[in-house]
Amino acid sequence: MARQLFLTQKRIIPVGSHSIKLLILHPLDKSAEKVPGVLWIHGGGYQSGSAKDVFATRALSLVVKFGAVLVAPEYRLSKKHPYPAALHDCYAALLYLKEHADELGVRSDQIMVGGESAGGGMTAALCMLARDRGEVNIAFQMPIYPMLDDRDTPSSRDNHAKNWNTKKNRRAWKRYLREAYGTDLVSCYAAPARCTDYSGLPPCYTYVGDVEPFYCETLDYVKHLREAGVEAEADVYHDWFHAYDIFFPAKKIVREAIARFEEHYKYAAEHYTAPQNG
Repeated sequence: MARQLFLTQKRIIPVGSHSIKLLILHPLDKSAEKVPGVLWIHGGGYQSGSAKDVFATRALSLVVKFGAVLVAPEYRLSKKHPYPAALHDCYAALLYLKEHADELGVRSDQIMVGGESAGGGMTAALCMLARDRGEVNIAFQMPIYPMLDDRDTPSSRDNHAKNWNTKKNRRAWKRYLREAYGTDLVSCYAAPARCTDYSGLPPCYTYVGDVEPFYCETLDYVKHLREAGVEAEADVYHDWFHAYDIFFPAKKIVREAIARFEEHYKYAAEHYTAPQNG
């Protein structure tokens, strides 16, 4: 039997009149010192997926290799609960991470957020919401090939790549936004590409494939962050379709991409802090 390299906990937290589940991963060898706390948000076009997806994504190595504490929310999905349900759930999980930092062994000045695809889009949305509300400060964001723009972009307009394409993307956005889809009523907290002010957001690292729908919106997001004076970097991988790294984790280029991601996380853990107010 393989040795378990992490410990798991489950929590239920209230969000308004309902509650959601949190999956919490701790490093097996708990440090005497507090460690970064990472809120990791699963993908699935806002309409599918589960907190358990963290076991097949970049998130797990942050716990196993780097000793972070990871919190993954089981947020409501758009099939039954359109925007802003998922945002409210993920924000509640972010507040939980801040308010229970001591209990979890987390440094309150090193709360980070990340996720793939829709989870990457939610990462950006949470960073904007947290900045605007002023209730929790985020030290670093990792929105991996994020789903950011409900409008067509040059890479999402006529995309027929594997796994995720124009048809799937439009259907997912329509389900998430409902009657607001296709209008100017869409908030940046729903589609972060709608943001007009990127100042004050946390430093960012991401990567994306150059044939997938989210290629342009990912690079635009990083460009806007840089223009606002925020440290941000994106790596681009040729001929990668959406979630390529999850489908082919053993490929040499994927291993190199994972190493790059881990290098950026390690740098962030050593250099970025965001002390909480009060």
